[in-house]
Amino acid sequence: MVSTVVSKKEKAARIAEMLNSLFPNPPIPLHHRDPFTLLVAVVLSAQTTDKKVNEVTPALFERAPTPEAMARLDPREVEGLIRGVGLAPQKAKALVALSKILVERHGGKVPASFDELIALPGVGRKSASVVLAQAFGQAAFPVDTHIHRLAKRWGLSDGTSVRRTEEDLKRLFDPSLWPRLHLQMIYFGRTYCPARGHDWDRCPICSWAGSKRVRAQEEKQRTPRRTTRSAERGATAS
Repeated sequence: MVSTVVSKKEKAARIAEMLNSLFPNPPIPLHHRDPFTLLVAVVLSAQTTDKKVNEVTPALFERAPTPEAMARLDPREVEGLIRGVGLAPQKAKALVALSKILVERHGGKVPASFDELIALPGVGRKSASVVLAQAFGQAAFPVDTHIHRLAKRWGLSDGTSVRRTEEDLKRLFDPSLWPRLHLQMIYFGRTYCPARGHDWDRCPICSWAGSKRVRAQEEKQRTPRRTTRSAERGATAS
């Protein structure tokens, strides 16, 4: 009898092969020039889209391309440059504050250390992992809500928390795959596996690797809404 762990390992290996076939060289979606501009873009990306971040960063990077330049700005000016993204006031304050720390404590360089990164204002676990993986090539596996959703749908994690998902994925995949796999899963989710309106049978991975339990949960969540709309139409017609 094959154990659950082995079954997940085999599933993970096949998923990795399919993602490599679909997205062999996934680009980093946030436009940047170096570790600092990547860090800034990642901080800005919280609760907004990569597209929106890429729209505001050209002007921001022209005004403040380095920690030294960003540290000299008033947060209100930064806020004006990033107004198009959500939580602009908080993010502006965080960018100026973290830049001052980079200048004062790290010689104007972005540290290649997880603990030092998460100590910076506005930088959480996922953001730090993105910088380590994409700027420094370290074995880090950033997990956002999209990857969390895919791992749950594919039965690779139970979906109890993003932290648990990160731990489960790290156990299932070789560390050398983590940086690229993170990007591949993001692009796969956007292309084939959206949060809403997802077709399990047509999805290249969910169609064979999908968790029956999670599928049933999602379909159950959608059913009441359809029933309610039908009842409302019936009441209007009567």
